[in-house]
Amino acid sequence: MPKDLQLTPGAPQPIATRLQASASTAQGSAAYARGSSAYRRSSAGFSLDSSAAYSHGSSAYDLESAAYSYGSAAYDRSAAHSKRSAAYSLDSEALSTSSAAYSHASESINKLAAAYRLGSEAYSLGLKNSNLMIEDQSYKMSPKAKRAKQSLISEDKENEALDYSVPIFTGREVNLSGITDTEEERIKESAAYVAKRNLFATGEGVSVKKVAKTTSEEEHHEKKSRKVAIRESAERVAMKKTLEETQAFHKKLNQDKLLHAPEFIIEPRSHTIWEKENVRFNCSVAGWPEPRVTWYKNNVPIDVQAHPGKYIIQSRYGLHSLEITECEFDDTAQYHASAMNVKGEVSVYASLVVKRYKGEIDASLLHARNLSLSPFAVTPHGYASRFEISFVDKFDVAFGREGETMSLGCTVVINPDIKRFKPDIEWYRNGVLITPSKWVQMQWSGERASLTLTHANKEDEGLYTLRVAMGEYYEEYSGYVFVRDADAEIPGAPGAPLDVQCLDANKDYVIVSWKQPAVDGGNPILGYFIDRCEVGTSHWTQCNENPVKFARFPVTGLIEGRSYIFRVRAVNKAGVSLPSRVSEPVAALDPADRARLRSHPSAPWTGQIIVTEEEPAEGVVPGPPTDLQVIEATKNYVVLSWKPPGQRGHEGIMYFVEKCVAGTEEWQRVNTEIPVKSPRFAVFDLSEGKSYCFRVRCCNSAGIGEPSEATGATVVDDKLDIPKAPGHIMPTRNTDTSVVVTWTEPPDAKELVGYYIESSVEGSGRWEPCNNNPVKGTRFICHGLSNGEKYIFRVRAVNAAGLSEFSQESEPIEVKAAIAAPSPPYDIVVLESVRDSMVLGWKQPEAIGGTEITGYYVNYREVIDGVPGKWKEANIKAVTERAYRIQNLKENMVYQFQVAAANLAGVGAPSKPSKPFKCEEWTIAVPGPPHDVKCTEVRKDSLVLLWKEPIYSGRSPIVGYYVDMKETEAKEEHWRSVNEKPLQKKFLKIGGLTQGVSYVFRVRATNQAGVGKPSDVTDAVLAETRPGTKEVVVDVDDNGVISLNFECDQMSPDSKFIWSKNYEPIQDDPRLNIDTKGGKSKLSFKDLGEDDLAIYSCIVTDTDGVSSSYTIDEEEMKRLLALSHERQFPTVPLISELAVEILEKGEVRFWLQAEKLSGNAKANFVFNDKEIFDGEKYKMKVDKNTGLVEMIMDKLEEKDEGTYTFQLQDGKATNQSSLVLIGDVFKKLRDEADFQRKEWHRKQGPHFVDKLGWEVTDECNVLLKCKVANIKKETHIVWYKDDREIMVDEEHDFKDGVCTLLISEFSKKDAGTYEVILKDDRGKDTSELKLKDTAFADLMNEVCRKIALSATDLKIQSTAEGIRLYSYVTYYVEDLRVGWVHNDTQIKFTDRMRTGVTGEQIWLQINEPTPQDKGRYTMELFDGSTTHKKAVDLSGQAFDEAFAEFQRLKQAAIAEKNRARVLGGLPDVVTIQEGKALNLSCTVWGDPTPEVSWLKNEKSFVSDANCILKFESGKNVSFSISTVSTQDSGKYSIVVKNKYGTETSDVTVSVYIPEEERESEQEKKQ
Repeated sequence: MPKDLQLTPGAPQPIATRLQASASTAQGSAAYARGSSAYRRSSAGFSLDSSAAYSHGSSAYDLESAAYSYGSAAYDRSAAHSKRSAAYSLDSEALSTSSAAYSHASESINKLAAAYRLGSEAYSLGLKNSNLMIEDQSYKMSPKAKRAKQSLISEDKENEALDYSVPIFTGREVNLSGITDTEEERIKESAAYVAKRNLFATGEGVSVKKVAKTTSEEEHHEKKSRKVAIRESAERVAMKKTLEETQAFHKKLNQDKLLHAPEFIIEPRSHTIWEKENVRFNCSVAGWPEPRVTWYKNNVPIDVQAHPGKYIIQSRYGLHSLEITECEFDDTAQYHASAMNVKGEVSVYASLVVKRYKGEIDASLLHARNLSLSPFAVTPHGYASRFEISFVDKFDVAFGREGETMSLGCTVVINPDIKRFKPDIEWYRNGVLITPSKWVQMQWSGERASLTLTHANKEDEGLYTLRVAMGEYYEEYSGYVFVRDADAEIPGAPGAPLDVQCLDANKDYVIVSWKQPAVDGGNPILGYFIDRCEVGTSHWTQCNENPVKFARFPVTGLIEGRSYIFRVRAVNKAGVSLPSRVSEPVAALDPADRARLRSHPSAPWTGQIIVTEEEPAEGVVPGPPTDLQVIEATKNYVVLSWKPPGQRGHEGIMYFVEKCVAGTEEWQRVNTEIPVKSPRFAVFDLSEGKSYCFRVRCCNSAGIGEPSEATGATVVDDKLDIPKAPGHIMPTRNTDTSVVVTWTEPPDAKELVGYYIESSVEGSGRWEPCNNNPVKGTRFICHGLSNGEKYIFRVRAVNAAGLSEFSQESEPIEVKAAIAAPSPPYDIVVLESVRDSMVLGWKQPEAIGGTEITGYYVNYREVIDGVPGKWKEANIKAVTERAYRIQNLKENMVYQFQVAAANLAGVGAPSKPSKPFKCEEWTIAVPGPPHDVKCTEVRKDSLVLLWKEPIYSGRSPIVGYYVDMKETEAKEEHWRSVNEKPLQKKFLKIGGLTQGVSYVFRVRATNQAGVGKPSDVTDAVLAETRPGTKEVVVDVDDNGVISLNFECDQMSPDSKFIWSKNYEPIQDDPRLNIDTKGGKSKLSFKDLGEDDLAIYSCIVTDTDGVSSSYTIDEEEMKRLLALSHERQFPTVPLISELAVEILEKGEVRFWLQAEKLSGNAKANFVFNDKEIFDGEKYKMKVDKNTGLVEMIMDKLEEKDEGTYTFQLQDGKATNQSSLVLIGDVFKKLRDEADFQRKEWHRKQGPHFVDKLGWEVTDECNVLLKCKVANIKKETHIVWYKDDREIMVDEEHDFKDGVCTLLISEFSKKDAGTYEVILKDDRGKDTSELKLKDTAFADLMNEVCRKIALSATDLKIQSTAEGIRLYSYVTYYVEDLRVGWVHNDTQIKFTDRMRTGVTGEQIWLQINEPTPQDKGRYTMELFDGSTTHKKAVDLSGQAFDEAFAEFQRLKQAAIAEKNRARVLGGLPDVVTIQEGKALNLSCTVWGDPTPEVSWLKNEKSFVSDANCILKFESGKNVSFSISTVSTQDSGKYSIVVKNKYGTETSDVTVSVYIPEEERESEQEKKQ
């Protein structure tokens, strides 16, 4: 099937496209069977003579839609299998395998559209051989008939001349423009559009006679068509020229951008109905100026006046409808609506099939030739049999990623199930039949059909269709599969290219093409690398050194006969992408070569093919090649093509290619080493921008022939431009997760590959691709969106040259389901019955289709003996109420009823037939049932129940109502009445509900005769307050207008606010005014009074029960009126009255602040009853955003004493505030201002932020410190005490902004006045601290406190005198008062009990302790305000150990005191001259008196004549030598000893001889 004829899955399909293959074969061309939708075209009946093959039933061609001929030829399946391409015009000649021509008055290669064929799509630039361009149509979607349902035309009418033939369609939607979501591209058929216009203008071709044709007549007409081929070609050229001139003219016009062509937002749907039923086609169209819509039947305008009552055409606010009443079989036709304005015309199509009942078919209509076309076909299983094929457990839109395994599947139910008759299961992707491969696996289990993508790639993205066929019947189901890019190995690398194909393969090169990826990784793609791999190996070789940007590249350097596969990689500045899926293998062979295959490949696993030449005959120099042309030119290469020469002998020939710069004759051979074997060649290494000419020579063993004619000058540059951005991006709603996006093709687009669509949540700035495989056409459904989010879309076009710029962003669209026909109403009840009529009531459909219901249609039928008859229409015009009286019924007849609801999308399905009701006169005395009972304002503990009075009131007037309720799951006996007395009103607010419990309600009317039948039970209502529920809010505006306001954020485009008073809709009440804008509605009271006391409620239609109410009673009315009066005569509310303050610079600021000020507020400033104005003295400012009003004065003078007043006016509101500044108040304010001004000037230089203060450190030192600011490197600081400078060791660096002076061991001597001075060239500042009297006492108290806190715990120490208790402090000052307590008794100090301070130790000395001294001792340190205590327990073991140590130390002290010792007198060394006298003396002591002895040189020494030793009075010792000699030298020791100890004192005596005596002695000896 041609791509332009691909059928939308699920859409109705013309039976003309589904004729039996045998019928097509018999005709030999595009024969048209009777009853089909195709129109025969004879030479007598059609005046265009095969020119622009335009059938009377074809759809209009426009510049932006695909050409789709309604009178198209039947699909020739036999021709497709024989690989012939049938021409797509009526009776046109068959295309030869080398022709690329097609009909419809367009050129063979149209620059504005791709070639349009039934058999295949020709590749435009000649890159495919014509034999290769014809695809095997067996892989296309089968043209098999869906159901053989054709019109049955009697033989009597067969030969009559008909104005038009009746096309037969199935009951599904059809897109007659030939465009589907998956179509490869929309084709612009401008020439056909002009031809159609001219055709209708001249009136030609309007009447088509249906006459029988013989085969010979058809052949004669075919020959006749060939004779006029030249004339047709000339007409096409003329039409193209006319079109180009028209387009050029319109381009010069200054188009008004506000104008835009018509566009159908909602298209009419096709219908299949029974006879005598009504049908309506609905559509909506947008455009400016407002388009005029005309309806056509089989392209003939519908004349409403000629068929009164038959057709009803309505147009309202862009919504248009065509209603056909009492449809007959002859109404089966194609209908279309055409919308036209000054910007253009567009048409949409729909079909109508009117069916007859089986029993009403005339058997004479059955004819042998038409049996296969009858709606009741003969199958192998009997006459009039049919299969019902349905799908369950269906696959939905699927999303996957490259490399993943994806599976699609459906369970198929076929009825009847015939075991021997198995279904045919086929899968299609984008309308192309899928065959099993290593990428795709298909299975059929007998019940379930499945398709598995074993390794998903972006090439697998598309619309998948499952077709299940049983004989002549088939059904289809489709779903879209999206495949995203795999995660890149390198962050930021682009996605992989896709759809790699080998377009032109020969001995010398293969042209590889691909499609650019949608994802560029955030950086532009720089180009692509092409890799090749020989089949049978796994070694990939890169074919190009530099990335190529053009998505087509000739790969050279191949080995003849070898097979290769190719892949492509994209590259950007971040890195190289993953490789694409590999191409299909291709052999390096020339199809036109005379080489032949001698044998199978010598190495099958390599794919190598061995090629040999024929044995050469006698050589003939070949002639020049012919038809040399440049078939492709880019800035990287040029591809040449030519035909072999006629004169070449019997041996193979080869070619040499030559080039020269245009304008010169300097020819250079391109392939100097290896001749070319194929008649095609890619030339590289050309200079970009230069012009070249080319020619080719042939050669063989006989020599080199003459060159061919040179080509024209060819500029080395990309001939294919990157397309421009698409335009007119328009999203429309589709489902709650998808949006349909349409756009227009970019102007002058060439060879478009498709489009990429991207979406972004509004405001996020993040774009995501909607498709990863370029889509053809200008319409795409974007799936996978988030319901309720607003999205914007953009599109860019793709061709081989690259990707276009993105289009302009679309308008935001909220993702929600589009409108649809409503679901069936339900619960049909009889509200009243008389002899010939009945009143029905019913409930609104559960699903209204996204828009409000416009009306209801009622059908009825008689039921006789339980057998229902035919349905009849009760109303022609839709009724808007849910109660309707059916007239002209038969008394005592039993009837069944059904109701269908309608909205803008059309009429919904009818309800199920009601239970049978008998039409009879009601005679009961009590009322009938109330109806239209519904719940509103549902909250967690209450709701409001509304109802309408019964149609039948009984024999007396209704006096009230009773409301019953029960829980939904409760039994019938649990109904309970809500009200004890009957209600006069028809509404009731029911409270006391339990949250989360479901309830049902009913209403009964009562009169004097009693209580009547209950109404139908309401639907179950869950007591809950839904999130986001809003209430009606009362408001009084600035003008005193009282209003009720309601806001809704859940509105649909068709939602409306409905206000009610006591639950009766408000209709033009002169006391009320209703204003609705967007999602807000306001009900205003013009003059609130007693007549307005009521319950006011508001509901929002087309929502899930959004409603609320507000009660205005007498008390509320009084409150609102008082508030209104206050708003009418308002004052400007003030947050603060007029006040004054002093600013940093000494300025005086007067200010007040209002709660709010509008933009129109103004202020007046008054001083002493005279208005003052903004100027040099007064700086005035009013900040309307904050309500702040202020006035600033630089300084206060004596004349400024007085009263200051600020007067405010904001609309009608006024206010004023005054401030009196006189006397002492004014003087104090002025002094403060002067002081602040001086302070500000002081702070301009170095200054103190914090004045000089003191701090006592943890080390009990005093730290004087101050914080400074605005200092610099040259700033100096000087400290003084009592006007004497204090020398500081280090200069302060001011880094921390704090200056300090540390005084250690602070005491009374440090009292005085301290001053610190900061100074530099900008000025100086001083700070003074007096530490005298009270200030000094406070500081000393803090010092004492820190010292007391530093005290260590009391410790016990034994001494020779007694026991000492002590504690250490950091240091001690006299101001710290110390006290001691023994067992809670203050100690009185005596000689035995003394206290004192030694250094940092505070101690208590207990001399000669006794047991009475045991107990707890506490040291109390008083810092002037607080007593700090340290305690120790001196008892028990602690006392015993201390006392024992005291005794030991005491004895040691006595021994030390009485022991023998030398008190002094002896020197350490005595030096004396020989012959002199030596006298030494010392004093010794000891008790008892010590013994004295002497030692000389450690030996005992006693007195003799020379040495006299004396010991006198027990203490004086002397040592005398009258005349010393050298023998007296030595160490002498005195030893004193008694019972307490011994002590030794040493003295060294050195005797020397004078020098003269020594020399004389030496001389004497000599």
